[in-house]
Formats: sequence, structure tokens, C-alpha cells
Amino acid sequence: MPIINRISDYYNDMKEWRQHIHANPELEFECYKTSAFVISKLKEFGVDEIHDGIAKTGLVAIINGKKAGNTIGLRADMDALPLSEDLNHKYKSKKEGIMHACGHDGHTTMLLGAARYLSETRNFSGRVALIFQPAEEKGGGAEVMCKEGIMEKFSIDQVYGIHNVPGMALGRFETNKSTVFAAADDFNITVEGNGGHAAYPQDTIDPAIVAVQIAQSIQTIVTRNLSSLEPTVISITQIHTGTTYNIIPDKSFINGTVRTLSKKTQKRVVKRMKEICKGHSLAFNCNVKLDYNYGYPPTINHPNETDFAVKVAKEITGSKNVNSDAIPDMGAEDFSFMLNERPGSFLNVGQGDGPPVHNTKYDFNDDLSPIGASFFVKLVERAQPLD
Repeated sequence: MPIINRISDYYNDMKEWRQHIHANPELEFECYKTSAFVISKLKEFGVDEIHDGIAKTGLVAIINGKKAGNTIGLRADMDALPLSEDLNHKYKSKKEGIMHACGHDGHTTMLLGAARYLSETRNFSGRVALIFQPAEEKGGGAEVMCKEGIMEKFSIDQVYGIHNVPGMALGRFETNKSTVFAAADDFNITVEGNGGHAAYPQDTIDPAIVAVQIAQSIQTIVTRNLSSLEPTVISITQIHTGTTYNIIPDKSFINGTVRTLSKKTQKRVVKRMKEICKGHSLAFNCNVKLDYNYGYPPTINHPNETDFAVKVAKEITGSKNVNSDAIPDMGAEDFSFMLNERPGSFLNVGQGDGPPVHNTKYDFNDDLSPIGASFFVKLVERAQPLD
């Protein structure tokens, strides 16, 4: 695997950075210590500019090449998840209930490794904009950074990102030239009935029964209202109601998530959910309120930039270890907002066997850091060569 030799020399340093970030996780936009650590390293490396306070704790660092040219953006997310780590390694999270369970500590480390190399060598034209983003897991930090004008302010022409994948061979890249991740929406349904004694249900309007009926009906949207050729996920993740065994409550609550790959399908799902809620309201003589919240849009790659990124990935890991026609993933990524602003591509990269992301036993594989950093560097040097 032709990892850049100089970056291989950084391995122990990168491992130390990653494990430091892992031990000090932060949520959403509150990545103060993580951002400060990143800034301290970037100053050591000698980057040309550091612009912090973007999206509260995000930052953009600029490295100038040896001659004038375009600006390429490279992005890493920094935030952790509200989980309690179930591992006892020496760098275990110091914060109860918070851990890096998605590898953002590794993503940040890979971009730091690339920053160090690019600052030392500068074998490219134009500029590199290193984007360190908070709040990918919740809050849409990428959207906030875009709304605060990073693409325009730093004249970013194209933008790239990667994500680790447990269970995929170490260093294997997968992506496609269209939709790589789904849109991620959520919904809240409130059923207002009329509570009373559980021994006399005829004198009540039972919101628990209505909630169960609505939950079952919503599951038919995928199987009976949408084409089987259009991947869609509707998952009800919470149903809450009642306080004890002999009281029929006044209200019940249903929450869940919707994942779609197209606006047409998304629109159809919302329409049917509204119809189902209205129909149950009439059928059971109660009030049903649907709050549908549009979240991250689909992550849609740009064809030319994806062809380019795939070519670079093959250079790093070999043609047999790159799949450029991967099926879309029903997970979501707020990098979608950046791809809506500028052409670019997002790729998954394998980190070998291990527990999945968002799992209390997950840990980023430090052996992946030199691979990801080498990929970022080659993107820059191939996109903006000196010749």
C-alpha cells in the first residue's frame, strides 16, 4: 500500500493526537478543547492562516502552495456522541456519557496529518482550505459553516471528505458518482385523547390505542405506497404514554426517523404520514399532530470530482481495493450541505474488523490515519499540480 513515506513517519504522533482527542470528547457545537488542540497543532506545523470561531467552534486553516492557483477544501468533523464508552484502554473517554463512537477523532487526525505534510512540502499550486467542523452528529455544523460563508470567503472551488467504515477491509475505498448517503429527517406525533379510569375505557378516548394503530399504519408506507426499487427507511424509535397500570392517559407520543434518497420519495412519505394522522384523528375522534422535521439532505457526489477522487484512491490503495459503484447508504452525512455548495466527493474508507460506529465498544483504528492523510495529500497534489 503506497502510503507517503513521510506520513508513515508521523504514525506515532498521529496515534498520540488521535488518542488525546478520543480521551477528551465534546458534543455538537461545544468542541472548544478539540478546536484548541487542532489550532495548537496547526500553529506548530506552520500553516499560513487560521480562522476560528466559525459555527461556534469550527475553523478553517489555509496553506499556500508554491504558486498561484485554485483552492481545494478538505473537511474533517470533530464532534463525539452521547454514549458511555464500554472499553478500558488507557485513552478511554474522560467524560461520562460522551465518547468518540463514530471516528471523528480519527477524521480530525487524518486531516492534521495531511496539514503537517502539506505545510512542510507545499508541492502544489493555489491553496488548501482545511475545514475542521463541529456538530456533524447533531446540529448540521456543515450547513452552519456554509451559511457563515466559508466557501465564498476562502474561494473554495471543490471540496472532499472521507468517513471510516468498520467491517470493511483496511484501506478499501467505496463511493459512487451519485447519491452516497440518504436524507435524514425525523418526526414527532402527538395524540391527544381523553384519559380516565382503565376499568371504564368506554368513557375515554385512549391515545395509547391510537398510537399503536398509527405506528402500524406508518410502516405500510414503505411496503404499499412506494416502489420497491426506491430504498426508503421509516423507523419508529419511541412510543411514550401513560404513568401507571390503571389509568388511561390523555396523551401519547410517537417519534422516529425517515431516510430517503430522493425529494420525490421524501415528498410522498410526508404526504402519506399527514393523511394517516388525519385519518386516525377522524376515526378515533381525537387530535393527532404531526411535526415533520427536515434534516440533512441526501449526500450527492459530483461525477467528475468523484472520478478524480477514485483515481487518487486507487493510487493510494490499488485498483482492486476501490469500489466506485457502491450502493447508497441509508445513513446520513451533513457533508451534503457542502456538496450542495461546491463540486466534490465523499468516500467511505475501511478500517478493518471491529464493532460498528455508534456502538459503545467502537474504536478508531490508528492504522487508518496514514492512509487517510496520504489520500488527502494526493488529492491536493493531483488536483493542483505545480506543472
